[in-house]
Amino acid sequence: MSGLKLRSEMDAREASVLRSLVGAVSGLLGERASSAPEDELAALTGLRSGNTAPPDDPRLARLLPEFHRAEPGSPDADRADLNSALRGLHEPEIIDEKLAAAGVVLHTLPEDGGKILITPEEADAWLTALTDVRLALGVVLEIDADTPEQFAPDDPRAPHLDVYHWLTWMQDSLLQAMAP
Repeated sequence: MSGLKLRSEMDAREASVLRSLVGAVSGLLGERASSAPEDELAALTGLRSGNTAPPDDPRLARLLPEFHRAEPGSPDADRADLNSALRGLHEPEIIDEKLAAAGVVLHTLPEDGGKILITPEEADAWLTALTDVRLALGVVLEIDADTPEQFAPDDPRAPHLDVYHWLTWMQDSLLQAMAP
């Protein structure tokens, strides 16, 4: 391995938490991909098609949002068919990219923690996977602009908010390390 490398280290507990979260998001995405209906035209042409309906799971809906959001009252405000078509065409490759990014994290992150050495391309994959984990976790924690920095100690979401902040810090640190 030659060229620029980014170095870091994680202890065993951090590595376990991150591997678990990335694995969970990968599992959601994999289930979504495998739920796509069989398409005879896709089988004949070799072009893959995906689900045309948006995901029911709010975490997946955040990871795979609608493609087109019309302004209320605009002529195309009720164009659900446009979103269906775009979703069917593009969702498989979007899921593939997200799963590939997660795979890079799982491949480059030592199972028991330790030194991490990644290329800039692998760092991009880490950023993608961290974003996906933060989006999914943010849905579960109901993160929005009004979310406090900390939940009350008796709030069952409190420890998970700490993890969310840790992921945010990790993502920010990686971005700073990649900056010229």
